[in-house]
Amino acid sequence: MATYAIGDVQGCFGMLKRLLDRIGFDPATDRVLLVGDLVNRGPQSVEVLRWAMRNEKAVRVVLGNHDLYLISRALGVTGRKKRDTLDGVLDARDRGDMIDWLRTRPLAYRENGHLIVHAGILPAWTADEAEQLAGEAEAVLQSKDAPKLLQALGEPVQRWSDKLSGMERLVTIVQVLTRMRTCWKDGMPNLEFSGPPEEAPAGCRAWFDVPGRKEKDVTVVFGHWAALGLHVGDHAIGLDTGAVWGNKLTAMRLKDRAVYQEAAK
Repeated sequence: MATYAIGDVQGCFGMLKRLLDRIGFDPATDRVLLVGDLVNRGPQSVEVLRWAMRNEKAVRVVLGNHDLYLISRALGVTGRKKRDTLDGVLDARDRGDMIDWLRTRPLAYRENGHLIVHAGILPAWTADEAEQLAGEAEAVLQSKDAPKLLQALGEPVQRWSDKLSGMERLVTIVQVLTRMRTCWKDGMPNLEFSGPPEEAPAGCRAWFDVPGRKEKDVTVVFGHWAALGLHVGDHAIGLDTGAVWGNKLTAMRLKDRAVYQEAAK
């Protein structure tokens, strides 16, 4: 029995199947943790979602920004954007089942010393706080108020404070967990920069390198940052290696950090 974390699939179902074959994945005994962005940009988002649903007992999923965008489109909150490849999901006969299933996925998931999120957590958050805050947003995403939250995600990022309340609080939580890559010196998240860490603006650095991070009890496993590539640190593991951009899809066996990769064809 083994547990593998896999980076952003983004509709690249062929690569996912080949990677699962490479690691010898057996849904009867093994487990897969997907770090979000199951869908969009790639050609087979429907197949990825159906596979994850079919193997739900062996697969754990956290929501990424592209997954939230799919939910937004399905709920009529936003229209189609450039490079969007989600029409197959939205036109599928089982569209409702897929969207309902996706809406009930968490924004953060903790297991055996690993905290799985799509993008990252603020330096000021502990793992317990990150899970609690994620739960606040998850409850709304699963409620009738989901469209309000999804529509507000385009608002400018706020400086985090425990005193934040209402929609500002929820939006900031979701933005951090699904979109953040870097932070400023004061811990303020930067949602704009997406390049490699060495090209970050002066005074801005990778969220996991900000001094004084509170979270040291778990290893945060994340995706979202293709320009970072594979990152293996003491307390942070980044697995987005740009599968949808013609690069590689990466899996890591968490017990011993063995890395497996499947190249695009």
